[in-house]
Amino acid sequence: MALIDPKIVFRSENGEIRMRHELPAEEVVESAAARIRPILLETEDCFHMKALKALGYACRELPWDAEHVRAVRAEWKARVAPATPADAAYRVLVANTATGEEHDLDAHRLALAWIYGDVVHHDTERRMEGDPFGLRDRFRAAVPLVAWTVVATIELLAYIEALCKDGVLQVRPEVFDAQVALKSTVWEEPVQMFCAPIGTEPPSGVTTSLPEGWLPVGNDMDPSHLQNIFGGQLLYPTTSTGATAPSSDETGAGQPEDDGVTARTVYGVPQQPVKDWQTELIKRWKAMQP
Repeated sequence: MALIDPKIVFRSENGEIRMRHELPAEEVVESAAARIRPILLETEDCFHMKALKALGYACRELPWDAEHVRAVRAEWKARVAPATPADAAYRVLVANTATGEEHDLDAHRLALAWIYGDVVHHDTERRMEGDPFGLRDRFRAAVPLVAWTVVATIELLAYIEALCKDGVLQVRPEVFDAQVALKSTVWEEPVQMFCAPIGTEPPSGVTTSLPEGWLPVGNDMDPSHLQNIFGGQLLYPTTSTGATAPSSDETGAGQPEDDGVTARTVYGVPQQPVKDWQTELIKRWKAMQP
């Protein structure tokens, strides 16, 4: 909420007025921008105005809700799609004192230049338009737009949930239960592992019989004898007494339960990063040449 209207601090120092603008790390805003980008795109199914149009139809016979949807639509247009540069929050004017070249761009177009040029590298025209202003001006114009869109999306979700609770909308329950983010990226789980010489026919499916040549990997097998197709070691023995498995809500959310039907087969474990990775990649490339 605070980032929607970032605070700009002015202070006087030795007869000079200084402006301080403090914003979050760029990586944080990039992550948010990537997530809300489909909500900004008119061609996407989840475009914000498409959702509002559908809600307007669903609430057409409910005066208060119909008026609320109209107000939200008007606010979206004002914040995310201003009709003219004069409707944007501010303008930035820059001049090259060496060449005399001048540029003028409003905050909204600067923000889109950052989202579509710096983050997703999709719109080269927008990126070129924002080039004379530099990354700093593009970024600080984008932060309020990204923050406002995030908050508006959360509010829209809360409104949809309220309409469903009141029976105005009928939405499949699983829509609200779909997993959209991982709580943990460390897992430990029981698996069955099999190995075979490189070139052996691969399995055709999880539930079908393994082709000839595949052997189960057991505790009595020396892990150093197992390598993946790229020459890296497949298994790494642990000397600890055992890792603590994450809780069920960290590992099982959004995944099928182990009901005896679902099976998972592991063919390899990622190898540790190579210190001199450039030399290693060149070595692998040379080894694959005819």
